[in-house]
Amino acid sequence: MSVDDLHTAKHGQPRVVVVGPCASGKTTLVERLKELGIDARVSGQEHSAVRNLWRRLDPDILIALEIDLDTLRSRRSQSWPQSLFEVQLDRLREAVAAADAVIDSVVLSEHEVFGEALRAINLRLSS
Repeated sequence: MSVDDLHTAKHGQPRVVVVGPCASGKTTLVERLKELGIDARVSGQEHSAVRNLWRRLDPDILIALEIDLDTLRSRRSQSWPQSLFEVQLDRLREAVAAADAVIDSVVLSEHEVFGEALRAINLRLSS
């Protein structure tokens, strides 16, 4: 069984929600998943003190992307505050713990992150 031939009673197809700190690749991953016709959404959990904001998007599959501060700074700004990064990690703690897959976007290329996400989606849907 694959994403293409599965659907849920709630949405007509599985909904994938992606969380992660700034510059971790959430938007890029969601855009690639949408190109395949997957109902994928970004949750701005890292910007919200509401610990379960991601749940409001009603995900069938939750994917968390990880990034380290050095990589975030190289992608955004060398002056990105460590304190802000730590706040984002804290705000993401519950979502990461609940995630069906946690993918390190530092060691994996954009293409590899996409592949890992597809594997996680298909694994979750086949169980």
